[in-house]
Amino acid sequence: MTFSQSLIGATLGLMLASGAALAQDAAAPAAPASGAQGRPEVRPIGDWVVRCFPITSPSPCDIYQELNDQRTQQRVLSFSIAFVPSLNRHGIQITVPLEVSIPRGLVIETDSFKSQAMKYRMCDRTGCFVQMPIENAAINSIAKSGPDAKVRIFADSGKSYELKFSLKGFSAAHDAMVEQAKAKAKNVPVQPAAAAPAAPAPAP
Repeated sequence: MTFSQSLIGATLGLMLASGAALAQDAAAPAAPASGAQGRPEVRPIGDWVVRCFPITSPSPCDIYQELNDQRTQQRVLSFSIAFVPSLNRHGIQITVPLEVSIPRGLVIETDSFKSQAMKYRMCDRTGCFVQMPIENAAINSIAKSGPDAKVRIFADSGKSYELKFSLKGFSAAHDAMVEQAKAKAKNVPVQPAAAAPAAPAPAP
């Protein structure tokens, strides 16, 4: 799933009437390229990256972290959280490898927070995706946690696996992202509905 295919999709279908967008990218974050056409502004904070994309969107910014297998350099886990100022709500996307138990979803765990099972929205050849709104209280709890966290995934056999990620810089990155989102968010113009065709005249 590429940025161009998925940027506007993650929070939209799940926050429907808002038109909110969750900035996301299956590739690693690009290097800072402020002003480059189509490229995000990128600011590393701790182990997270704040990204703001040059798009008209109610939610043009996210924080992002990607972890790759050191041997193969293939993505093992990616994490994206966006904020929608007009709704005061967050959206989250988590990408994990294929061959997970779809019905069991995944769970985020920190030293002081454990999420409910989060259901997968879709899978493609690059992995399986959780895309959903997440409560502000959950974000606050994650921000107050220690630096080590994990995503727990499950195989069809029932065995669970831990995908570890870092919360170093999470709170500061989140606050910077929210500030940027409030400054850059723009509502997407609503296209007027096409007029219904006129009914045929009755036969004489």
